[in-house]
Amino acid sequence: MQKLKIGVLREEKSPIDKRVPLTPLICADLIRKYPNIEIVVQPSKVRCYADEEYTAFGVPLQEDLSDCHILMGVKEVPADKLIAGKKYFFFSHTIKKQSHNQKLMKALIAKKIQMIDYETLTDKNHNRIIGFGRFAGIVGAYNGILGYGLKYDLFRLKPANLCRDRAEMEEELKRVKLPNIKIALTGGGRVANGCIETMSALRIRKVTPEEFLMASFREPVYCQLNPRDYVERPDDHNFDLNDFFAHPEHFVSRFAPFTKITDLYISSHYWDPRSPKMFTKEDMNAPDFHMSVIADITCDMDGSVPTTLRSSTIEKPFYGYNIKSGQEDLPFNKDTICIMAVDNLPCELPRDASDDFAKDLTERALPNIIGVDTDQVIERASICKDGKLMPAFEYLSDYAY
Repeated sequence: MQKLKIGVLREEKSPIDKRVPLTPLICADLIRKYPNIEIVVQPSKVRCYADEEYTAFGVPLQEDLSDCHILMGVKEVPADKLIAGKKYFFFSHTIKKQSHNQKLMKALIAKKIQMIDYETLTDKNHNRIIGFGRFAGIVGAYNGILGYGLKYDLFRLKPANLCRDRAEMEEELKRVKLPNIKIALTGGGRVANGCIETMSALRIRKVTPEEFLMASFREPVYCQLNPRDYVERPDDHNFDLNDFFAHPEHFVSRFAPFTKITDLYISSHYWDPRSPKMFTKEDMNAPDFHMSVIADITCDMDGSVPTTLRSSTIEKPFYGYNIKSGQEDLPFNKDTICIMAVDNLPCELPRDASDDFAKDLTERALPNIIGVDTDQVIERASICKDGKLMPAFEYLSDYAY
């Protein structure tokens, strides 16, 4: 019986991503657990796990992956590097008709590739089953704290990307001494839970939204705001979450009171373009607008956080938003809001993030990949196959053909 051969791709998109879909240890475990699969790794000088770490675990290197049945990467594979007729797994960034990846989408169709996007892997209730969101939250909250320390010259932390791993990053957090500030966090998914892990490492006390608004504290505190806390129907105060998900355009923001007492705002909620913005430029011009540091993990341009003028980078994570001019300014000036809007946060801790992702991938998706796709996890996640869009993705036809 022929073995199923899986190839781990070298990341070739610029800027280079150091993450991997399968770590050396996970590869070794899979080979031991499933005698019918074979795994090879394309050599790379930049990934967070060195080639030697794979070979030490008995995983061979192979430059030409054309004999593999399944190819796995992290970010988009350049169109000219795609091998026709294969089954690919990576983040394609095509399902929202992203213009910069239209060429890639057309190539996937033309080369009759079965494209399974990690973002489209869901359970039978259509909930996403894997992603890097947790580490986006862990690092995003860390960067928010780092930015606050720099703005007020309270402490200086080593950037997360210069730490070997999360353990070293958390050692840095032991140096943090925060005044009695208030931190507001929006969201309730994987990203928000990652933020809460960082808050817990700092031993910052969690309070209810009501306590956050009404009480004063002698220590730093944070509150977690879910949709019922920051949006409402103007004509009906009985909040219905399913109604909000179905018709976000019928809702208005009720976040304004939090802008008057929050020092650091961490945005980690999912935002639908039909939803209201969290606050407006008019809110920012109010004399009692108080937020001075915003860590926008959502990083949606023209999205829910109007101070996010552009994505920032791992090397330069902060820029300033000048309230008076509405323009970009220096991040730590007295009259500016310090903005952190890095859009690839998990890349700052690539080893930890890759390990977390690989465990989820092998537990929640790989049995369906190498065995029987009993719950149609792979079928449901396939954007295209045999030169055609799959039924759930036919809305991409004007973009793909």
